[in-house]
Amino acid sequence: MKKSHWLLIAGVSIFALFPLVTNDQYLMHIAILILYYALVSQAWNLLSGYSGQFSFGHAAFFGIGAYTSSILLTQFQVTPWLGLVIGFVIASLMGLFIGFLAFRYKLRGAYFALGTLAFAEILRIIVQNTEFFNKTMGILIPLEANPAMFQFGSRTGYYYTILILTALVFLLVYKISRSRLGYNLIAIRENEEAAQSLGVNTYKNKMIAIALSAGLTAIGGTFYAQYLLFIEPPTTFGNDVSINILLPAIIGGAGTVLGPLVGSMIIVPLGEITSHFFGNLAGANLMVYGLILVLVILYLPEGIVGWFQNRIRKVKAARSQSKGFKNKKGVGLVETARSK
Repeated sequence: MKKSHWLLIAGVSIFALFPLVTNDQYLMHIAILILYYALVSQAWNLLSGYSGQFSFGHAAFFGIGAYTSSILLTQFQVTPWLGLVIGFVIASLMGLFIGFLAFRYKLRGAYFALGTLAFAEILRIIVQNTEFFNKTMGILIPLEANPAMFQFGSRTGYYYTILILTALVFLLVYKISRSRLGYNLIAIRENEEAAQSLGVNTYKNKMIAIALSAGLTAIGGTFYAQYLLFIEPPTTFGNDVSINILLPAIIGGAGTVLGPLVGSMIIVPLGEITSHFFGNLAGANLMVYGLILVLVILYLPEGIVGWFQNRIRKVKAARSQSKGFKNKKGVGLVETARSK
């Protein structure tokens, strides 16, 4: 078994033991939020971090997941576990539709970001003005402590659920990052024209990335709805939802597997601290997030994990150069001794 696999197993094991260490429900809630934001940010990272297609409208996919499972439960008595799968499919199809329009007409950079933002806003307006979605009143999910209906008697059940979902998403992204698809996405991110000239089907690879990214984000939306038991258009399709999704990956390191988790472990506790001390100041957490984002862009543009990876590469390169220099010096001494 590879070293990376052992690290993944060790990380999951540590998180799995957390409920056995503490019974504090508030700490359990914080841990759930960390894993939840790590999941949705990793989904965003697959499209925007690896392929470089910066999305500012992932709230569209998040809201689809939340509303699909909630409507199926409240109106058709369909278990949210099945709603999760259906939400994944619908969000993936929506991602393909957006990708078709955007990639077909070669929208990139700021234009692609604005395009995704526009779709999220369109969906928000449609939902909050449609009777079927209960308009601006939102959807209140009835409480029924039944694991078969994605509801648990304590936060421990939610914790292990989001832990398993997050671990599976991280494993998937890790596998993709080591596959041909992952290498193609990185090549597209670095230079799309050069990748295309080398035979990479950029359109196909970007379509796969946006479909997977959209579906995985919808999984986070389903969990959000069943955990809080209430959803409404602003909290599922709003711009702040998209910001909260992308922040952990950018701060932790976009285009890295561990970046979203590291960023989430910073963002979530910081948000709670800000809410505690500046709860009366509206938008205080967003101001703090903005300040952190500016600092990261200025001093750690590759993110925290990216910075560490670059440092490790430089150290290894310096060691290999030093070793090569010593070997050459040794060979020179031997040749000098032979000539004498």
